Amino acid sequence: MRVLLDTHALVWWLRDDPRLSKAAAQIIRDPGNEILLSAVVGWELAIKVGLGKIGPASLIGQLNEAASKEGFVELPIALAHGVRAGLLAAHHRDPFDRLLSAQAQILQVPILSADRLFDLYGVQRLW
Repeated sequence: MRVLLDTHALVWWLRDDPRLSKAAAQIIRDPGNEILLSAVVGWELAIKVGLGKIGPASLIGQLNEAASKEGFVELPIALAHGVRAGLLAAHHRDPFDRLLSAQAQILQVPILSADRLFDLYGVQRLW
């Protein structure tokens, strides 16, 4: 199964945070699953680290290495993703999550997230 990883799910996975559900951890851990890591996640993390909302700053410097080690597949932001995100209703004010929603819609993949607002976009959410 192909699954798109939300930012908080990535951070919680890397930190072994108990807020990551057991089901979500199993999905990430399953070698039969392809875990997609969007470029928007890196962008959001860099901004939040820069604002001091998430630490440590080394998280950003180690992100590529951690993603590679985990076997995550990089998902670039395509023009179609940006257009779709811009056309989505503003149920969610977070532009990063709207872009993740657009990517999930276009690729027809579920998103691994605790954020129920993704449900408003008709995106299958796993948690």
